[in-house]
Amino acid sequence: ELHHYGKEKFDSEGEEEAEIRREISFDSSILKKEISKVSSLDEKWEIHVKLQSPPRNSAPIRLHRRCFLTGRPRANYRDFGLSGHVLREMVHACLLPGATRSSW
Repeated sequence: ELHHYGKEKFDSEGEEEAEIRREISFDSSILKKEISKVSSLDEKWEIHVKLQSPPRNSAPIRLHRRCFLTGRPRANYRDFGLSGHVLREMVHACLLPGATRSSW
């Protein structure tokens, strides 16, 4: 049987990070195009400062996939949305159809 992971839905840091990204809709491509159009160094510097201004966690690359049962940020399988140890427990409990344990 699967271990009990908690009755309430897991409130992970990933949800908080996603909210920050929604609040800060920052499109750097527009500013990068402006830099190429502007000729004066002062104006380029101002645009460059704007490019550096968004918070670090607003970058979409920093978003981390998490297990939807445990909230674990590492060893996730995209096909299932589960971390490795939860996936293994579910396969052993025959809860995932078509998944087989390896034997050799």
